[in-house]
Amino acid sequence: MTSLSKKFGSVFVINDITLQVKKNEIFGFLGPNGAGKSTTMMILATLLKPTSGIVTINDFNIVSHPEKVREHIGYVQQEITVDEYLTGRENLILQSRLNHIPKNVAKERIDEILKLIELENKQNDLVITYSGGMRKRLDIAGSLLHKPKVLFLDEPTVGLDIQTRKKIWEHIKKIRSNFKTTIFLSTHYMEEADELCDRIAIIEKGKIKVIDSPITLKKNFGSEILNIITETNIESIKSAPEIVHIKKSVNEMILKNKTIKISSTNCTKILPLLIKSLLKLEIEIDSISMYPPTLNDVFIKYTGKTIDQENVTYNMKREYRRLRNIKK
Repeated sequence: MTSLSKKFGSVFVINDITLQVKKNEIFGFLGPNGAGKSTTMMILATLLKPTSGIVTINDFNIVSHPEKVREHIGYVQQEITVDEYLTGRENLILQSRLNHIPKNVAKERIDEILKLIELENKQNDLVITYSGGMRKRLDIAGSLLHKPKVLFLDEPTVGLDIQTRKKIWEHIKKIRSNFKTTIFLSTHYMEEADELCDRIAIIEKGKIKVIDSPITLKKNFGSEILNIITETNIESIKSAPEIVHIKKSVNEMILKNKTIKISSTNCTKILPLLIKSLLKLEIEIDSISMYPPTLNDVFIKYTGKTIDQENVTYNMKREYRRLRNIKK
């Protein structure tokens, strides 16, 4: 895609996105709710038209040849769409008919996919008896029946517990391996992006902040993170000569409220100097921790906030609206 943008009214939901996804790659869109992930997915799946920009999938333009694009893609939206009152197998038969797959071919593919997602023993049970993870696996299975070259997964594990999420990750890897499928997924789970994706794009407010592999992003951040919590606000010491001197010798140094965060290749040598400087400046230390950088550290670097805080707020608001509607 080149210079992809989407406006609703006067507001840009996606703003000048350019990226290329490689064949057989698992590519991740990492960002908070409202960042533009789902809108991008819907455009790529030909469900929304872009305001501007060029997007091609398997050499077909999504605007001029949407029907050709649909032949080559699978799309699984965030909400599970399987029919609860059909069996697992009946759901897949329905999907095969909607995709105009001949009956003799459909049977073989359904058998193959049920085995892949480990639902062979549950295929004749009503979906209403399935767990959330089983329903999601069946939902993904339906998108694979026509053997798409590219599979779009919009928040594939949202709302699932960590053990179920890990099971879904295993199946996504199997899909890539068994079907040689290119997978484009959106997520706000750091661990999911780290575990699954060959490369990720961090997106916020419709703009891409950075694109690279999780390993490279963490490596560029620094080999170690030093985090010091103080008992007093330390923003006033930002310009102190001792602090300025240490800042010059590290990858990055953030002083905010009562926290000092440093990324460096040599935190163990910096720590004694920093402690000495803080004591000299009469700053009391509450706690010290040192750890390898995470994608969450990278996300904070490029966006200035944690994705977890964003989503806790969002989910609380969504739950409040849900409960309010029930009362009505």
